[in-house]
Amino acid sequence: MTTESNSSRSPDLIRGMGLGSAVALNMIDMIGVGPFITLPLIVAAMGGPQALLGWILGALFTMCDGLVWAELGAAMPEAGGSYYYLKEIYGPNRLGRLVSFLFIWQLTFSAPLSIASGCIGLALYAGYLFPGLQQILGQHNFHAHVPLVGALDASVLLTRGTFLAMFVCLLAVFLLYRRITAIARLTKLLWFGVVGTILWVIFAGLTHFDAAQAFHFPPGAFHLSHSFFLGLGAAMLVATYDYWGAYNICFLGGEVRDPARTIPRAVLYSIAIVAALYILMNTSVLGVVPWQDLSSSSHTGTHNFVISVVMQRVYGHWAGVLVSVLIIWTAFASVFSLLLGYSRVPYAAALDGNYFGIFKRLHAKNRFPYVSLLVLGAVATAFCTLRLADVIAALVVIRILLQFLLQSIGVIVLRIRRPDMPRPFRMWLYPLPAVLAGIGFVYILFSRPDFLKEIRYAAVLLIVGLAIYMARSWKRGEWPFGRRSPSPVREQGPAGIINEP
Repeated sequence: MTTESNSSRSPDLIRGMGLGSAVALNMIDMIGVGPFITLPLIVAAMGGPQALLGWILGALFTMCDGLVWAELGAAMPEAGGSYYYLKEIYGPNRLGRLVSFLFIWQLTFSAPLSIASGCIGLALYAGYLFPGLQQILGQHNFHAHVPLVGALDASVLLTRGTFLAMFVCLLAVFLLYRRITAIARLTKLLWFGVVGTILWVIFAGLTHFDAAQAFHFPPGAFHLSHSFFLGLGAAMLVATYDYWGAYNICFLGGEVRDPARTIPRAVLYSIAIVAALYILMNTSVLGVVPWQDLSSSSHTGTHNFVISVVMQRVYGHWAGVLVSVLIIWTAFASVFSLLLGYSRVPYAAALDGNYFGIFKRLHAKNRFPYVSLLVLGAVATAFCTLRLADVIAALVVIRILLQFLLQSIGVIVLRIRRPDMPRPFRMWLYPLPAVLAGIGFVYILFSRPDFLKEIRYAAVLLIVGLAIYMARSWKRGEWPFGRRSPSPVREQGPAGIINEP
């Protein structure tokens, strides 16, 4: 499959995003509210300022994974990103059809989880400005036992802030319900707020920096014991969540100008910039607030707005209020970016005949996949009732098992199967980054406390997805029950709606 042939897959989309918009989109997706809330969680997991290892190793690991995305994204620049990568890697008419369907199926849940995490984080940070938002209105723990899988647990938490989180999600849907060229301009505006916020936090920390405090390591901090690696695994899981998003532009490949050059540059530039910002910010915060205070705050509500506390210590109450407003802006920018990118993926699969046909409908005037946008927005709104820590863990584990590991292995498989395939960008030091990314994903999965909890959820999603795929394939005579490969029908009705086969 060549780049030229790919470009014919989604001709109805508008290629309106350049390099600047692509880097901005990735960065606001990556930064979001995560690093402002999860810093105490990583310090607590590692038990000291050696938590910086989690951020540094997370950056190196993300760069390895970014090289996988850069090669695949430049070779197959289409709406849907991983959907087309996995399909092409494992055979479009055989196993690849199943694998790509399972990717879309899990994304129907993991994408709203990712979006909801930003909305919940925004509401938690707003608790600094409006403490009443933290008031718990109701909570319930659900427990079920699934044969062959084990116990499944979920916690629903309803606070006043939950309603704010839901409103934020619906607002993002409203703002995205428009033409991609208008969205590109809005993305750059949001980017200025995101970068300005994190630079101000770094400046405040460095100008009031206490090196002795920042690097006051507890005894045995670097003793390579079982607990050290367990803590590192937990820290890297959170850091991985904070770094994810550099690939967002790959999901909008069909709407990017000069994608063979723009996509790999956007992926790698955004990782390098955000990694530098994260490491600087976390180091500067450790120089202002003792790590013991950060660690203890992870068990209280104050870790939800630790950066506001830092700025209040440095400049006074006004600074805490202002940075809270800016971080809320940053969190919303991330939700906006996530929903934009993910809404293109079910559309691409449905257009290819490998997902539910309703998702391939485009807006009659502005040519964007409005059904996909509305469905993901609605599911994300419902997920705003979950606890943030549970959302992050479930999201990371599901995505690793049913997407990222398959891609890390797959980029090597594709090199072997299709050595003559046009590759405008080739991974540096191939195949080392792909191998290291795969090892890192496996380490994160198993080197942390209670790792089976989220793996069970991924197993349930996998089993249900397999059942749905097999039922559809049997009914339609597709692989593995027949040799017929469906050809997507892309007729347009009078209202500009793409009709199903």
